[in-house]
Amino acid sequence: MTTSSSNSSEGGSITQFYNCVVLKDHKLVDDYVYVQDGKIIDPAKMFFDERRAPDVRIDCGGGIVAPGYIDVQINGAFGYDFSNDTDIIDEAVDNVSKGLLMQGCTAYCPTTVSSRPEVYRQVLDHLGPRAGSVERGAEVLGAHVEGPFISPQKKGAHELATLRTAESGLEAFDECYGLDRLRHNVAYVTMAPEVSGVLETIPKLIEATGIRIAAGHSNATTAEATQALAGGASMITHLFNAMHPFHQRDPGVIGLLGASDTTRPFYGIICDGVHVHPHSVMIAYRAHPDGACLVTDAMAAQSLPNGVYKLGEMDVDVHDGNVYIQGTNTIAGAVITLAECVRNFARFTGASKVEALESATLHPAQMLGITDRKGVLAYGADADIIVLDHELNVQRIFVAGKEATRENVAYRNKL
Repeated sequence: MTTSSSNSSEGGSITQFYNCVVLKDHKLVDDYVYVQDGKIIDPAKMFFDERRAPDVRIDCGGGIVAPGYIDVQINGAFGYDFSNDTDIIDEAVDNVSKGLLMQGCTAYCPTTVSSRPEVYRQVLDHLGPRAGSVERGAEVLGAHVEGPFISPQKKGAHELATLRTAESGLEAFDECYGLDRLRHNVAYVTMAPEVSGVLETIPKLIEATGIRIAAGHSNATTAEATQALAGGASMITHLFNAMHPFHQRDPGVIGLLGASDTTRPFYGIICDGVHVHPHSVMIAYRAHPDGACLVTDAMAAQSLPNGVYKLGEMDVDVHDGNVYIQGTNTIAGAVITLAECVRNFARFTGASKVEALESATLHPAQMLGITDRKGVLAYGADADIIVLDHELNVQRIFVAGKEATRENVAYRNKL
């Protein structure tokens, strides 16, 4: 229920969320949330200086108020593919942003698979940061560029012909993406530490562009992965998938979760029950709960019927939640939503509601270095808010302080 009153005072109208438990400081607490001009505010000024009441009161029905979900790895959805739909990339971003918003995902990193340099020239300028709103959908946090500096042995669904090495250092990355495009439009890049030239270039690339680096699609040894971490890498892309399998004498990239002599990385994990067995999810959670970043790795078929779709330049078959490169048994992305991942994570691991929610809110924001405005309900943060029931089903969605509904958020599928 929403109620309104009339106040005349400085600033925009103030909205109060009440009758709820609020995700705050790693706990669910009985509290209120106050929003003004798209930001979470401290109500002290309203009460004691302006002596005003909230203009709008939102009854949350005893539910949970949490920050909006953040998906840092999504290749597309609703029929659109960020690597393939180069001629209609703005249309793709517009519709995916709005569709994701209606799932409770209020911010995301559109992801490209390994591609030729001309594809990056066409799309990256359109995948840079842009604010979220009811009119524009979920906020774009900058692209996640997955490849092409990855291992041919662990390419997964990436096209072999697009893969590259980096013997020329920064020049190789400039030739592939353009350093200016990385600087202005990209949040992070996934690369394999063992690919020639990558380890030596990671710290230089971070210094030159300010982006974050993830290790993934990699056959790296633990020693190589540790060296990448020392050079500035801070994330593992879709843990367990497309990487050196765990071995007791050399656990590869996965072994970073057990490191005791360095800051352990964040890790993306796909909780669809297909990419990663629930027992493996539990192992990762028990090893490093504060590093878990739930991701969908969703592709164009997310929210669409079974059929044949594109992932980059490859055809993939989608059937009952399973996605494979056509004619093979190679997994090629997912069709799950982030809201489903959160519920699955709690079920697979026994994690608390707080831990499950923070794995799709706080942790991805920490990984990207944006907790001043995203992933938290602290004063001054963006008012991207979801209201959930206690089974973690999303009930209401707010972006920049305004409620998103089927009536005011219109998007279409590309069929």
